[in-house]
Amino acid sequence: MKTKLLDQIRHAIRVRHYSIRTEQAYVFWIRRFIFYHKKRHPKNMHDKEVIEFLTFLAVKKEVAASTQNVAQNALVFLYKNVLARPLGDISSASRAKKPKKLPVVLSQDEVRVLLIRLRGVHLLIGALLYGSGLRLMECLQLRVKDLDFSYHCIHVREGKGAKDRVVVFPEQLHLVFIEHINKTKLIHEQDLKNGFGRVHLPYRLANKYTNADREWKWQYGYSDRATTTRSRLS
Repeated sequence: MKTKLLDQIRHAIRVRHYSIRTEQAYVFWIRRFIFYHKKRHPKNMHDKEVIEFLTFLAVKKEVAASTQNVAQNALVFLYKNVLARPLGDISSASRAKKPKKLPVVLSQDEVRVLLIRLRGVHLLIGALLYGSGLRLMECLQLRVKDLDFSYHCIHVREGKGAKDRVVVFPEQLHLVFIEHINKTKLIHEQDLKNGFGRVHLPYRLANKYTNADREWKWQYGYSDRATTTRSRLS
């Protein structure tokens, strides 16, 4: 059976260890490109159609420069790594304007006001994002084994660029995390009794360790069914 184009794209992205966000963005923009050209197959198109699509995004849709760059990167990836027909000179495409903006950095008081308005697991995630400097997806994909209470650090696995790194784990969050994880563990044990409690494992670990997806250490660190007390974060 012939593999569908989008499945080929996903496979090409995953063997290069790109992030899930990159995969989603590339697939989205390639689909948009195909639908813009009335569902013509990309193998029957090339530079001319790519230039037309990128110009359409800049002129008609008025997308941000960063958005147009992502769309262009997706199409360059498609033609180079999936169709094996690298694009030529597409510099004639109209470019989206790059606005000059200063980065917005919240003050300590503004962060405090923001955290006061969060509840439960969202408060826990928000406090960890601010206290550890994690990227959003790094924070959401943390597993129990990545939290190192002894050395006050968090091990980030397969972060941006498929790189591992270590970030600080603020001591002020230890007690509330322990409380949350203990409640989450009880939920996990109940899920196992009900025939659930499995998580996604990276790459081929699921085949190598057949029961690891049920082990506690591999579970994700958050559960919206386990409430977090606000008093410990005050």
